[in-house]
Amino acid sequence: MRIYLAGPFFSPEQIARIEIIETALRQNSTVDDFFSPRLGEDGGEFSVGSPEWANKVFHLDVSEIDRADALVVVADYVNDNMDSGTAFEVGYAYSHQKPIVVVHELPEPLNLMIGQALQCYLTDGHEVANLDFNNLPHQPYTGKTF
Repeated sequence: MRIYLAGPFFSPEQIARIEIIETALRQNSTVDDFFSPRLGEDGGEFSVGSPEWANKVFHLDVSEIDRADALVVVADYVNDNMDSGTAFEVGYAYSHQKPIVVVHELPEPLNLMIGQALQCYLTDGHEVANLDFNNLPHQPYTGKTF
């Protein structure tokens, strides 16, 4: 199984959550490979923030979602706002019928669109290490939504 790891990595707290899941994916015997934009995005010769850089990163990420068998998503909110890039990745993957695992560690309600798109809901990133991606369980989100 090839996994795409979606989630924000703009603060030390967010990076720590992503790193836990990167480690868990490395430990998971059902995962052959994974792509984490935090580790794999390289603008090359383009300046970060430039239109050329944005185009290159966008196409890389979309192609990596296309190659993935499933998505693992860190649902990280600032107030009621999920990271917009992560929300796009979820919607794109859902439209391409990719299974979506959401890791939601913060005590915030989950947007109904994310909650309805997921196949497996987890509250601890460490759980990803033992998840059977070949036979993903159906674990719906049952908490408060908005």
